[in-house]
Amino acid sequence: QVQLEESGGGLVQPGGSLRLSCIASGGAFSNYAVAWWRQAPGKERECVSAVNRIATNVYYKESVKGRFFISRDETKNTVFLEMNNLNVDDTAVYYCAAADQLAWSLREDWYDSWGQGTQVTVSS
Repeated sequence: QVQLEESGGGLVQPGGSLRLSCIASGGAFSNYAVAWWRQAPGKERECVSAVNRIATNVYYKESVKGRFFISRDETKNTVFLEMNNLNVDDTAVYYCAAADQLAWSLREDWYDSWGQGTQVTVSS
């Protein structure tokens, strides 16, 4: 299993942008499908975006389509989540998760490794 570390969260005004990074150590990220999940206070954790191992298939939660973009840079062993036009409903702790699989899944138990999370707060 790889170890994951997220970064890039913070406080941003509505309409602003952030780019989250998830860097893997202890293995090649290219062997894993990767997903970004988030959990808002009092709510269940939900998957907002995912990419398969070979970056040919991606998923976006309906509410983030056209605003969030997932990408992978294998040379840096990193997966990014570009988040644009943020709104207050995007406020949550964002987690990176990796599965030693070709495909992504919307099941939490699909993923073998999880990061500690990074806080994203959208507020004026």
